[in-house]
Amino acid sequence: MLTGLTLTKAREGLAARKFSARELAKAQLDAIARLNPVLNAYITVLPEETVLAAADAADARYAAGTAGLMDGLPIGVKDLFCTKGVRTTAASKMLENFVPPYESTVTANLLKAGAVFLGKTNLDEFAMGSANITSAFGPVASPWKRKDDPSATLVPGGSSGGSSAAVAAGLGLAATGTDTGGSIRQPAAYCGIVGLKPTYGRCSRWGTIAFASSLDQAGPMTRCVADAGLMLEAMAGFDEKDSTCSNRPVPAFSKAVGKSVKGLRVGIPTEYRSPNLPAEVVAMWEQGIAWLKEAGCEIVDVSLPHTKYGLTTYYIIAPAECSSNLARYDGIRFGIRKDAPTLDGVYEATRAAGFGAEVRNRILMGTYVLSAGYYDAYYLKAQKVRTLIKRDFEQAFENVDVLLTPTAPSAAFAQGENMDDPVQMYLNDIFTVPASMAGVPALSVPVGLNGNGLPLGLQVIGKHFDEETVLSIGGALEAAAGFTHLPSVHAGAGA
Repeated sequence: MLTGLTLTKAREGLAARKFSARELAKAQLDAIARLNPVLNAYITVLPEETVLAAADAADARYAAGTAGLMDGLPIGVKDLFCTKGVRTTAASKMLENFVPPYESTVTANLLKAGAVFLGKTNLDEFAMGSANITSAFGPVASPWKRKDDPSATLVPGGSSGGSSAAVAAGLGLAATGTDTGGSIRQPAAYCGIVGLKPTYGRCSRWGTIAFASSLDQAGPMTRCVADAGLMLEAMAGFDEKDSTCSNRPVPAFSKAVGKSVKGLRVGIPTEYRSPNLPAEVVAMWEQGIAWLKEAGCEIVDVSLPHTKYGLTTYYIIAPAECSSNLARYDGIRFGIRKDAPTLDGVYEATRAAGFGAEVRNRILMGTYVLSAGYYDAYYLKAQKVRTLIKRDFEQAFENVDVLLTPTAPSAAFAQGENMDDPVQMYLNDIFTVPASMAGVPALSVPVGLNGNGLPLGLQVIGKHFDEETVLSIGGALEAAAGFTHLPSVHAGAGA
């Protein structure tokens, strides 16, 4: 089935002329037409003639021997990346009809490498959420089902839930995501795919709609670890338009997969061993440790003492930056506008109509911690704690090459569960937030199913700009786990 290929296998097939890029793209479009009404993974699907024209151009480059790194590979783009001439909504009423006149650097890099865009994937509004239920265009459904309750609609994780659901269900060979506190890794774990958050600064943020500028980072969501490396090669690179983008060479990341990991030191953070962690998550973690031991890794206990402050610190810093970034949506320059007798009235009416409840909550939290009298007590103190969290990782990496943890504290939950308790919802990111706060790369790899038949993932965290070692360890875990499970809703099996 053309919808079940990895990027790597699809490239090989295209290069060998086993099938055309047009056939590959048409298979994805047919799958989207059939299953997107079930999953709601895409907000905007590009016209068939546009997609097939891009695929035909890729076929011509293969025929001429000039194919690029991602040539002819059909992928989804999270609807947070501005795409020239294509509606970009951030899953918000505020930008419901916004059509950018420019292309984000990440998507421009992918287009330059020959990728074929299928459409814009759904997400939590302005990337704020862990379940993809806050989108103004409706929630995304996971393609997975519980064994004991197949009628329940599960969440795909968030905020990149549309991307994770699309890749898992065969509605695109891969997709872009963004990760602020775990929004690539957690949905990847929930949907049984691979998700990589690169080092902060590895990919340009220019043209990506901002949530929290010191945390947001673009990354790939794929079906295997080698694909994550391949796609990151195409996405990454220096961009003078982004002052936070690192001017470093982009390695051949995909070649890191399959390298021997013998002798590498793998740290196991003591603080992640919560007594409340489900037994099946602990068992999966222990299995991952055993696999890496068998591969020749040395297992080392490490301490990240400020981990317990990670989530609290994140939910001060991220809303503060969100409050600042979203101040630009005022009904004056772009986005929707609600008229009122006064300027203040325009602001109030526009923002009340344009923003959903979760976005309003985070703006209010952020504005509060930045306000006079509270800035020092909350925001400034949180930044100091963030420095300590980063220092924990730096000290740990003096003795180990990577860290191994669970990606999420549980498998996916159902729509409607946990949603009346915002604190419980925020706890879904407890294992992913610290790496985001430190700006280090982290990878989620699917390694097994829980007792209810739902995917569980392990997270590999690495040193700054050492994605290659992260991918090597991730590849070793992937090879040992042999995860080949497919969700109940899949393009290869029908709805």
